[in-house]
Amino acid sequence: MCERKKISAAIITFNEEKNIAGCIKNVRGICDEIVIVDSLSKDNTVKIAQELGAKVVSEKYLGDGPQKQLATSLTTNNWVLSIDADERLDKDAIKEIKGLALDDETIGYSFKRKNYVGERWLNVSDFYPDRKVRLFNKLQSKYADKKGHSYVQCQKEVELNVNILHYAYENYSHWIRKYNFLSSRDAWVKKNKSISGFSILVHSFWAFFKKYILRGGVFQGMDGLTVSLFSAFFNYVKYVKVKEIQEIGKNKNHSFDPGKYR
Repeated sequence: MCERKKISAAIITFNEEKNIAGCIKNVRGICDEIVIVDSLSKDNTVKIAQELGAKVVSEKYLGDGPQKQLATSLTTNNWVLSIDADERLDKDAIKEIKGLALDDETIGYSFKRKNYVGERWLNVSDFYPDRKVRLFNKLQSKYADKKGHSYVQCQKEVELNVNILHYAYENYSHWIRKYNFLSSRDAWVKKNKSISGFSILVHSFWAFFKKYILRGGVFQGMDGLTVSLFSAFFNYVKYVKVKEIQEIGKNKNHSFDPGKYR
């Protein structure tokens, strides 16, 4: 029987003291190493992670893709499980990973992702299956150099029929607060994009139409309507912030500090 390939967990954090212990304990059974790149947290994230045996490196926030790629590059094993602090592998996913041969370095394994508000699973629109490649070999795959909403670039994707549980929002108020952070980050990324009042409305309307009509939110009750309205709200706020950055003349030297938003 072949020896099991070793896997490293790569996690990026900022003020995740509520989540990081659960995340580390969740992946410990399948990961031989846990590497965390922390964006200068102001809470006990780093202390908790180190006490649980994780290797922690501090680095100012570089953007989603660059930060996750940095965490990946710091692992000592070639196979990497990239997971967020507010995510957990379900029991079937852990069992599935343990059974993988990991003999093809060109494969990136994707998981279905269940997104939650509190204990409520949002099984609506494109919130599920919301596939993400999270297990890959760093010699053949890497994160796209995108500062917002990055993804793993791999030669071949194999879809696993198991789930990652994403406890994205504690409640609806937390959802709105998190959108403040994400919209500010994305506005920073898009600060040089040409934008007008009319285009802001178009982006917002299209976001609602796509989720409510094209993705079937209209047939999914209050959850479908909520997800669609929140998507429109997010896009409206994001592009209003782009416009604000441009109007105050900081489109060339504006920087993003996650500490200002959460």
